[in-house]
Amino acid sequence: MAVALLGCSRTGGPPLGKVSGVVTLDGQPLADAIVTFAPATGRPSQGITGGDGRYTLAYTAEQPGAMVGAHVVRISTDRYVERPGGAVEQMKERVPPKYNAQSTLTATVKAGTNDFPFDLLSK
Repeated sequence: MAVALLGCSRTGGPPLGKVSGVVTLDGQPLADAIVTFAPATGRPSQGITGGDGRYTLAYTAEQPGAMVGAHVVRISTDRYVERPGGAVEQMKERVPPKYNAQSTLTATVKAGTNDFPFDLLSK
């Protein structure tokens, strides 16, 4: 009797690298910021910074990382957050446009593990 065992693996998608890092603004950890890595073509990856400024990117809900290659990086605190009790609050943008809407930040993701710290200045 022959038995075939099939494993679960990600196939058919682009090569990904694991991406994490720390974001600071004026030397202080930047909490609750959305970090987006956007390739020239293909799906962007996103992560949200914790209280310590650390983020980890996700390509999809099930796949950590970002596409291998060059990316424009955007960091923003402008988003809506649902608070306990169902109230929705808009977070104020604390990050200058040169790091989000008009971003000058770039990163090149390689296969494997990548660490990209971003030290932002408000002025």
